[in-house]
Amino acid sequence: MRLPKHIGIIPDGNRRWAQSNGLSKEQGYDLGLDPGLELFKLCKECGIKEITYYGFTIDNTKRSTLQRLAFTKACIDAVEMLTKEDAELLVVGNTKSNMFPKELYPYTTRRTFGKGGLKVNFLVNYGWEWDLNPIKECDETLKNIGQVIHSNDISRIDLIIRWGGRRRLSGFLPVQSIYSDFYIVEDFWPDFKRQHFFDALSWYNTQDVTLGG
Repeated sequence: MRLPKHIGIIPDGNRRWAQSNGLSKEQGYDLGLDPGLELFKLCKECGIKEITYYGFTIDNTKRSTLQRLAFTKACIDAVEMLTKEDAELLVVGNTKSNMFPKELYPYTTRRTFGKGGLKVNFLVNYGWEWDLNPIKECDETLKNIGQVIHSNDISRIDLIIRWGGRRRLSGFLPVQSIYSDFYIVEDFWPDFKRQHFFDALSWYNTQDVTLGG
């Protein structure tokens, strides 16, 4: 099977899952922690080289205070869980904003935990306009865009998997996603199943990847 080197993960549907199970919206975020760790382990088992999780965006911080505190805590907990694994961890987001959790400052340069081996990127307080803003101030030619954006240490993404049924990128790494194949899982993220991942890999294996050529 032809495997993607880099997989992007959009773990959507936490709030909708919570509401459908009689909970308040903010109670859905903690339910995404175990699926995230299980998916990380599956990627290691399958030999994936890099994975990027969409944590929360600058736009997400406009939600209610209860929700903002809940998804911020979930992101902090998720990153701390990954520090106990064999991973090369990087957190990318607008650190100049007070919405960026101070607990994650130490991870804004890539750090190796355990034996390393799998690059793991976590987007926290991320915004596509913020990411691309350095281009406005740079005289580099277009071919060097990947060197000047804030997310320059994240490689091109081969496959994006989005849970929750939505069919949009929601500003997810626009430069790295330019040639990504996009797979949708209808189930909400807290209902993650291993088969979702394997189905996505099987689907990717059938795609004609030409990168425009």
